[in-house]
Amino acid sequence: MTQDEKYIQRTFELARRGVGKVNPNPLVGAVIVKNDRVIGEGFHEYFGGSHAEVNAVSDAAEPVLGATLYVNLEPCSHHGKTPPCAQMIAEKGFSRVVIAMRDPNPLVAGKGVEILKNAGIDVAEGVLKDDALDLNRVFVKYITTKQPYVVMKSAMTLDGKIATRVGDSRWVTGEAARRLVHELRNEYTAIMVGVNTVIADDPHLDTRLEREARNPIRIIADSSARIPMDAFVVNHPEKAKTIIAHTKKASPEKLKILREGKTETIETNAFEGKVDLQELMSELGAQGIDGILLEGGGALNFSALKQGIVDEVFMFVAPKMVGGEHAKTPVSGKGVDVMDQAFSIKDMKTMKVGEDLMIRGKVVY
Repeated sequence: MTQDEKYIQRTFELARRGVGKVNPNPLVGAVIVKNDRVIGEGFHEYFGGSHAEVNAVSDAAEPVLGATLYVNLEPCSHHGKTPPCAQMIAEKGFSRVVIAMRDPNPLVAGKGVEILKNAGIDVAEGVLKDDALDLNRVFVKYITTKQPYVVMKSAMTLDGKIATRVGDSRWVTGEAARRLVHELRNEYTAIMVGVNTVIADDPHLDTRLEREARNPIRIIADSSARIPMDAFVVNHPEKAKTIIAHTKKASPEKLKILREGKTETIETNAFEGKVDLQELMSELGAQGIDGILLEGGGALNFSALKQGIVDEVFMFVAPKMVGGEHAKTPVSGKGVDVMDQAFSIKDMKTMKVGEDLMIRGKVVY
């Protein structure tokens, strides 16, 4: 690993401290190095707060004149909630700036690099670029398409079952895997399930960690607004906002009652009799929802794949088998007819999580 890679890797570590706090902004970390010593570090701590570069300069133990700044994302060049960082960096007299990736935001997109170069600063780009893109994959999709990044998460046994033949699903995976799922809930702005999951399990859809964390916005795909009025997600708006996505099949009276109880509703056209998920993603993106953790049942998962809204899958596999011809699987629905129609997964990665295995990959359409 080169020196540049070493310090860019450190910016990733710092950036991750902003997980769950900066959305829909990107995760950014910054390191200042002078005479082969780190003299300052910073990261974007919360939405609307100072950017990583500003925090690193504030943290510097000595003047930054002539120092090198490492940052995982191109410094901004526009006035947003804070002044442009590129101009500040130029004025502080840095001699070199190392950037992992350019900012895909059309308001920046190379303009920050241009400001730095025009100030006579030596700029190096693309150090650990693929890792930088992965770190901010939610931001990259959202800022370029205004559509949320969707991760399908499911837990299954080694023989591909998410529950036994009588519906028992507690617990498929071990404690470590369940804890990681709550980390994901903290990371993504919203969580989405189908109404059948709410009817069967009455889930809280919250985040339970030993440290302070946020509860995701709760999205329920419910074409006919069948959700029970005594459901937890309907009766506890103080925990997190709940959005019911429905079609014209929903009763106007039921929707009115839901809205009076502080549950929000979104109507979409019907897709094969169900909620049009692509239309829903556009609506949610317009509300600033940049990322969704899809914890649907098999039917909703198949619909999400078929409608092309899933970007990535996180499949937890437990070392146990339960059998059962009618035991539920992570993806059900009608299914495809021939293998050539199967949804392909690329960039597969695996890791052990306690006693379980997690398989992660990008969906190819």
